[in-house]
Amino acid sequence: MYDQPTDGRGRTLRILTGFLLFVTALILTGCGYNAIQAEDEQVKASWSEVLNQYQRRADLVPNLVNTVKGYANQEKEVLLKVTEARAQVGAIRATPDLLSDPQAFAKFESAQGQLTSSLSRLLVVSENYPQLKSDANFRDLQAQLEGTENRIAVARTRYIRAVQQYNSTVRSFPSNLTAKAFGYQEKPNFSVANEEEISKPPRVDFGAAPASAGGANN
Repeated sequence: MYDQPTDGRGRTLRILTGFLLFVTALILTGCGYNAIQAEDEQVKASWSEVLNQYQRRADLVPNLVNTVKGYANQEKEVLLKVTEARAQVGAIRATPDLLSDPQAFAKFESAQGQLTSSLSRLLVVSENYPQLKSDANFRDLQAQLEGTENRIAVARTRYIRAVQQYNSTVRSFPSNLTAKAFGYQEKPNFSVANEEEISKPPRVDFGAAPASAGGANN
């Protein structure tokens, strides 16, 4: 005879709990919580793709250096610069926490930029060695590098857009209040002055004819 009141209170409690959860969900949605969550996950996914492509490039460097060394060992300074740049890239732990540390992110970006510059210089120097340019392994590595640089450019662009959207959300009212309450902060972005220029892959035109040959054909 005492069960019915207890059951009634239990049902009331469940209804009240469900109502509170519903109201909480509405409040969080209206304050941008869900949007922040979704955009934060998109930033992480975009960042993972950037890292994957940078790692792909780093993996190409040892074979590229060894191949060039076989034909142009006298270019020791250029080869050393590429090797050192790759070592600096490998020394940085690119964990998700890096996205919460602007200084660490800037260090990562600088190291990758140095590797890009060193690889570009290496490919320019290779123009002086016809036998190297005609080596099948070198041509394959150069093609892989060019393709990887293109993928890096695409991944960086996606990351830049994802961070711009996320940062805009955490700065805007009222979602900025939600971001502050749950500890979401702005994330660092690539700060290259000319993103279009740096995204151009290192390029060596193996199909171009020497100037003397072109003159002979005229």
